[in-house]
Amino acid sequence: MSWNCAAARTLVNDYTEEPMPDIFTRAKRSDVMSRIRSRGNRNTELRMVEVFRSNGMRGWRRHARLRGEGQVTDRKIGKRVLRSFTFRPDFIFPKLKVAVFVDGCFWHACPKCYIRPKQNRTFWDEKREMNQARDRKQSRALRKKGWTVVRLWEHDLAKKREKWLLGKLRRVFAMGEQ
Repeated sequence: MSWNCAAARTLVNDYTEEPMPDIFTRAKRSDVMSRIRSRGNRNTELRMVEVFRSNGMRGWRRHARLRGEGQVTDRKIGKRVLRSFTFRPDFIFPKLKVAVFVDGCFWHACPKCYIRPKQNRTFWDEKREMNQARDRKQSRALRKKGWTVVRLWEHDLAKKREKWLLGKLRRVFAMGEQ
């Protein structure tokens, strides 16, 4: 069974009507989390590939390496400096200069779906903040270079939202063709 943010939120304890505790032991949860990869996720990227292909959207590339520049704090000198960096959007449409990022609801702290873990909160808060800061940095760098950035949440890829998703993509592509 494939779990997504909506499915996880609907699990409740029959007696208390509160969200159920984790179904795994700490060791098993650690093992499960360590196996999650940043690319090729079935609920996000592979679903997006399916949407592109089934709707005849062509000209996209996955994980193309792009370069950007941004202000970062140099830890050695404690000052903000301009640095060059590389990153890989989930999908790009090079001719239209459109970059599509599909953000997992847990990893990028979706405002609708994110449930803050109860254990190791400091770690997860820092992880969430770093992910969001990286997302902003990448989007800013792409926009500076004239790219249109589309950020989608994992829950936006649900079959029941496909019509909305296609409308959003078509509007973005229409802007890029002008």
